[in-house]
Amino acid sequence: MEHTVYVTRPLPQPAIDLLKSECDVDMNPDDTAVAQPELVQKVKGKDGILCLLTDTIDEQVIEAADRAKVFANFAVGFDNVNVDAATSRGILVTNTPGVLTDTTAELAWALVFTAARRTAEADRFTREGRFVGWSPTLFLGQDITGKTLGVVGAGRIGTAFAEKSRGFQMKILYHDVEPNAAFEKRTGGTYVSLETLLEQSDVISLHVPLTPTTLHLIGEDELAKMKSTTILVNTSRGPVLDEQALAEALKTGQIAGAGLDVYEEEPKIYPALLTLDNVVLAPHIGSASVETRTKMAVMAAENLLAALRGEIPQNLVNPDALPKRR
Repeated sequence: MEHTVYVTRPLPQPAIDLLKSECDVDMNPDDTAVAQPELVQKVKGKDGILCLLTDTIDEQVIEAADRAKVFANFAVGFDNVNVDAATSRGILVTNTPGVLTDTTAELAWALVFTAARRTAEADRFTREGRFVGWSPTLFLGQDITGKTLGVVGAGRIGTAFAEKSRGFQMKILYHDVEPNAAFEKRTGGTYVSLETLLEQSDVISLHVPLTPTTLHLIGEDELAKMKSTTILVNTSRGPVLDEQALAEALKTGQIAGAGLDVYEEEPKIYPALLTLDNVVLAPHIGSASVETRTKMAVMAAENLLAALRGEIPQNLVNPDALPKRR
């Protein structure tokens, strides 16, 4: 084979078969993140690297990738990749947008209902043999139908999430860096300031990328503006939400509940959150359906192969690298 590629973690077989049809494939056999020193060694001499959001593709890794033409990231986000360092060396970086939109939006709704109706807490209670009969005060939660939904981030996933609320006759408020006409057309949502959204929403869901301006976008001050009945969900990136402040808000009853699929220092979780019943903690499974993970893997493989053929990948995130490409 003309090209050799490195895959940092086992992927659905259709993607591996696709890569093997054109390349020699060296793949980490273990379903755990590659240690950084090993990653630095493995990228040497490889023409392409298919990496995951659990891989830190920093300047040291990019410098070690002496033959690399592309880092194909198996994720929508690419904050795990030093894109500037790759661009300066003419290395293309790609991602996998679009394919996981509905799957992640569905998971966000699963967290909303689990937190609002306390079903995870009730499941534990029942399995422990503590259910002795119906009670009018047993596991009282929050209704969803007819309430106000606050969507922070009006991109693909935020839009899909808002659209799925229609069956519950919810009033939709949204906030982003600027109004989004497409979001409003598809959802009937109203653009408001973040402060207004926090104050008026019964359910708040975060769908923003991680940038310097969204780091701890929701912290102590923002949580203090929410209703005591609010349900807060985060399926975007962990550092968007201050976990310590969230734990305190949940403990004191500042808000009613939360559902998290992402964390500030994954896989570590702020210890106080683990002790609270009014937060649902999922292990970063937003895109975890058989169909979606397979589509993501195949998309990442197609991006990688396109770059190695000298083509412009469909999901290129750093077009400035093209004039410098290797």
